[in-house]
Amino acid sequence: MMSLICTLQDHRDDVNWCAFSAQLLATCSGDKTVRVYNTRDFSELAFSPLEGHGYSVHCCCFSPCGQFLASCSTDATTLVWSMATGEIEAVLQHPGRSPVRICVLSPDSTHLISGASDGSLALWDFPSKQLRRTSCVSDTSMVACSFSPCGQMFVTGSTYGHLRVWDLDMNQLHAQKNAHDLGVTCCAFAPSILSDSQVVQFHLASCGQDSHVKIWALNKRSGAFKMQLLHTLTGQSAPVLTCAYSSDGQLLVSGSVDKTVTVYDAKNAVLLYTLNQHKRYVTACSFSPTSPLIATGSMDKTVNIWRVEDGCSGHAGKSLPEEFTVTTCQASTSSGQSKMLVSDWSEEDVSVWLLEEGLEALVDTFRANNIDGIELLALTKETLLSELRIESVGLRAKVLRKLEELKNALVCSGVPDEFLCPITRELMRDPVLAADGYSYEREAITMWIHTKNRSSPMTNLPLLTTLLTPNRTLKMAIARWRASH
Repeated sequence: MMSLICTLQDHRDDVNWCAFSAQLLATCSGDKTVRVYNTRDFSELAFSPLEGHGYSVHCCCFSPCGQFLASCSTDATTLVWSMATGEIEAVLQHPGRSPVRICVLSPDSTHLISGASDGSLALWDFPSKQLRRTSCVSDTSMVACSFSPCGQMFVTGSTYGHLRVWDLDMNQLHAQKNAHDLGVTCCAFAPSILSDSQVVQFHLASCGQDSHVKIWALNKRSGAFKMQLLHTLTGQSAPVLTCAYSSDGQLLVSGSVDKTVTVYDAKNAVLLYTLNQHKRYVTACSFSPTSPLIATGSMDKTVNIWRVEDGCSGHAGKSLPEEFTVTTCQASTSSGQSKMLVSDWSEEDVSVWLLEEGLEALVDTFRANNIDGIELLALTKETLLSELRIESVGLRAKVLRKLEELKNALVCSGVPDEFLCPITRELMRDPVLAADGYSYEREAITMWIHTKNRSSPMTNLPLLTTLLTPNRTLKMAIARWRASH
């Protein structure tokens, strides 16, 4: 069975990743911090939180011995922290200064891979912290990476949906095109290696925007690689954002946009548990290498700690009830909606929303008509019928009802999203309008332009001009809001 033993509520923004070492748990967030806890009682270490990144922290990972922690960020760096002191040991500046989305250490701590939103990869010699090799896959973002148990190769996943196998010389050994429709979100090697006289086999789990978790066999025969799909797991109803194997490879956990965590028997591809405690998208999951513990992180700003009890494999498909007692390790903070403005949503964000609200029948229609966040907010009963040609009265009514709920959710007791700088996620004092159409805090966007090769923080596309226009209307609105609060 599974039991929820602790909920950590220290982060002030979305939890993006969590990772265990033998004795510690690290979590990172859009609030620009990394927090570190002792797994004996989940008390926070004295030097936590770690505050060295300038922007959102996307990923973190421990060295196998637990001596170091690496974390990567939108600020285009991967930081290496000492777990003895909490001090920064090294700052690894990603080539091209593009936002770093993923970082992973090899099993022997000799190499670190960082992948960025411009499709670039950097291979670092970890002991010396020196850049060794780079590569790039154009027109995509690197969002997933995992080292094989032998440490001699790694797999990356991209927003285009491809899985690619690389060696340490950055040679591409195999490409599994369209492994996940709409994009890969995470991948993880199982810890074991299977071999006979002719074939060496690894197992790899991947998940993506197609709402599936897939288990692959990666076979090496006579120097050639081939990937074979073994299982497709369909226990979740919306895009799956994260997955991880247990240290013995027997269990596989995943987290989804549908707010659930699923635990599978990895060998037999059987759903064991569906956990329903998070209130927003589940973005992170990790198994402890030494204890029967799972950590799951969410956009609700919390991290849940679960204990895997003996005999859990005998309870196939059981769903834990939402109402049961939870031990809260830190002071409660309010869970909230994602801080991204609906008007900033891409067409893909709209598709995710449709799936989450049970409107999957309309995904293709909305995509065909290029409905993004702005278009979504402008929809009316007339446009649904005349332009999108949705004939069903009930379906139109459901869309309008869900859209009204979405608009109402924008009005909350906290700081309105449009008052927060997209870079710093803090209340703006001097908002300016950039060439990409977004408003930013002047100091933040000025620094970004000077260090990011004039790319947009929101779209990653080149800014046609660096001219910044004061947004006086927004500044006055913020001033009125501050006065009333």
